[in-house]
Amino acid sequence: MRARCRHAGAAGDPGSQPSRTEPAGAEPAPAKAGVAVAKYVDHLPLYRQEAIYARSGVPLSRSTLAEWIGAVGVALQPLVDATRQALLSCPVLHADETPVAQLEPGRGQTRRAYLFAYRSDSERPLIVFDYCASRSGVHAQRFLGEWRGALMVDDFAGYKALFADGVTELGCWAHARRKFVDLEKASGSAIAPEALHRIAALYRIEHEVRGADPHTRHAYRQQHAAPIVAALHEWLRELHPKVLGSSGTDRAIAYTLKRWPALVCYLDDGRYPIDNNPIENAIRPIALGRKNWLFAGSGPAGRRACAIMSLLATAKANGHDPHAWLSDVLERLPVTRNSDIATLLPHSWQPAG
Repeated sequence: MRARCRHAGAAGDPGSQPSRTEPAGAEPAPAKAGVAVAKYVDHLPLYRQEAIYARSGVPLSRSTLAEWIGAVGVALQPLVDATRQALLSCPVLHADETPVAQLEPGRGQTRRAYLFAYRSDSERPLIVFDYCASRSGVHAQRFLGEWRGALMVDDFAGYKALFADGVTELGCWAHARRKFVDLEKASGSAIAPEALHRIAALYRIEHEVRGADPHTRHAYRQQHAAPIVAALHEWLRELHPKVLGSSGTDRAIAYTLKRWPALVCYLDDGRYPIDNNPIENAIRPIALGRKNWLFAGSGPAGRRACAIMSLLATAKANGHDPHAWLSDVLERLPVTRNSDIATLLPHSWQPAG
């Protein structure tokens, strides 16, 4: 890893840094936006961007590109704060987390940090990434603060304190389904296809009621999904004592029964989602990105990266071209009053003119 020397830190990439020959501070917004989007959306580390610009006859050093990234991060902080505030006003959220490596200063080694991700379940989604030193549940408690809505998560124990303190736990049917998919692949179990067939019926109902208002969705679920859920529960409970203990079948059924109260909670309110796929889709690009930049250079660098990625991910989720959004916002932000910051947020942004 040390020989490959790539990271998302303040200098963009470690190793030797070419001396700066370009003036900083007066670069056009589209140029800065292009570097940020290439790094955080297209997963191009700064050393690769440096080489790309050099082939075009543009001598931009990594240190200069890193300064641009830093300037973008500072400029966008008011929008990051406003996006987090808007997110915490939503009654239903998705949450998930993924590991990232962080460089240990002076040691040339990395340690594991975590990126917690939160997404609103709304027509105009909001996504916020929170860079944390560990996977401890205290980070989720700190981020959510006094928020007491419904939270869609997997079975990670770090969220349990939230549910003991008034947050409603929503279970992910995609996770339960995945247990039976894995079972079918591993053993060819005859039980797995039946379980998958029953879960697929729940998803067909969700497809039929997609786009409906919460009241209509709740009524439709109660009429069509609730009987299927009840029959599935009865089938699994009767079946479980008959399967071989510690087998793949036992584990798949045990997981589903253990998560049952959270899994069926989506039937209680038409606003509640059936699974956590939206936040998993938001996190998926991070896995690709970390294969390129490999590690964050420091805690502050990781937090800055998360701030920029939060806004770009929200722009994408709302159907905007991230470069168009960021270029426009960087140009308008210096002359935008604090009271008008909300107009620049990616879920409510409209192009200038």
